Amino acid sequence: MFSIRLAELAQQLDAELHGDGDIAISGIASIESAKTSQITFLSSRRYRKKLVECQASAVVLTPADLRFFNGSSLVVKNPYLTYARIAQFFDSTPKSDVGISPSAVIHNTVQFGKNISIGANVVIESDVVLGDHVVIGAGCFIGKRTHISSGSRLLANVSIYHAVKIGCDCLIQSGAVIGSDGFGYAKDGEAWVKIPQLGTVIIGNRVEIGACTTIDRGSLDNTYIGNDVVIDNHCQIAHNVIIGNNTAIAGGVVMAGSLKIGRYCMIGGASVINGHIEICDKVTVTGMGMVMRSITEPGVYSSGIPVQSNKLWRKTTVLVMNIEDIRQRLKIIENKIDKK
Repeated sequence: MFSIRLAELAQQLDAELHGDGDIAISGIASIESAKTSQITFLSSRRYRKKLVECQASAVVLTPADLRFFNGSSLVVKNPYLTYARIAQFFDSTPKSDVGISPSAVIHNTVQFGKNISIGANVVIESDVVLGDHVVIGAGCFIGKRTHISSGSRLLANVSIYHAVKIGCDCLIQSGAVIGSDGFGYAKDGEAWVKIPQLGTVIIGNRVEIGACTTIDRGSLDNTYIGNDVVIDNHCQIAHNVIIGNNTAIAGGVVMAGSLKIGRYCMIGGASVINGHIEICDKVTVTGMGMVMRSITEPGVYSSGIPVQSNKLWRKTTVLVMNIEDIRQRLKIIENKIDKK
């Protein structure tokens, strides 16, 4: 079991040590469940009262919270960020063995980098290029002419269509589909005529894509995901979407085609964003937001009605359905007042 002295942990995290630096830390846990030899963190004043009963050997907290805890601690500006870095020390995700499974089906034109790992029942088609230290999990499919750069990892059962480009050090979770056809059809009378999707998907460096997320290929131009973008599970990103660097997208988000999202944006879970619009840099859309028009100013944007009792919701719905009638009546009253 991995273990590290608290003093060494403080040094690696550039944290201010208070208390016994010789304590051995062998795990990390929540403030409610942490036990001896584990470290926890306090990132909100709402949980200060829990410090009294906390059994952790050490706590990560801010200078303002230090006086509320008498035990050993690491003092930092951002405990949540420090927690993320500590968790990396104790990451229990199994490491993939270098080598190619005998059950993998690989075309003889595939180019391999160094230290490749390819799991069972993988299918890799012709002219694929795999960089150094690439990991392909069991059951993955990689289409023709796809390029996966060094250090990127595909977990089990990921499907990558043809001619997709994936940058360095990316992580794609199980069940994701990259490069599927965009939803493009023309109407011929009562029939639908499929429009071949001639573009591809280009993914930058250090991108993370959640489980069962789908990113469609472009219709003519490409779908583009910038560097350091993080995308949660079950998202739908349509053809020709462009997502700028360092943007974060929570679970269940649906993006229509030809949407452009800027850098450093945060899109809350279950949001729906219209196609053919632009969202500028540094925009936050809170959960279940419905974005129908372009956003040109940075800031926080929200929509939707919070949950309420069914009785109150019915009353609210009646008011909304009659809002045009209310507006007309109000306009008549205003005209009468103006004439006086």
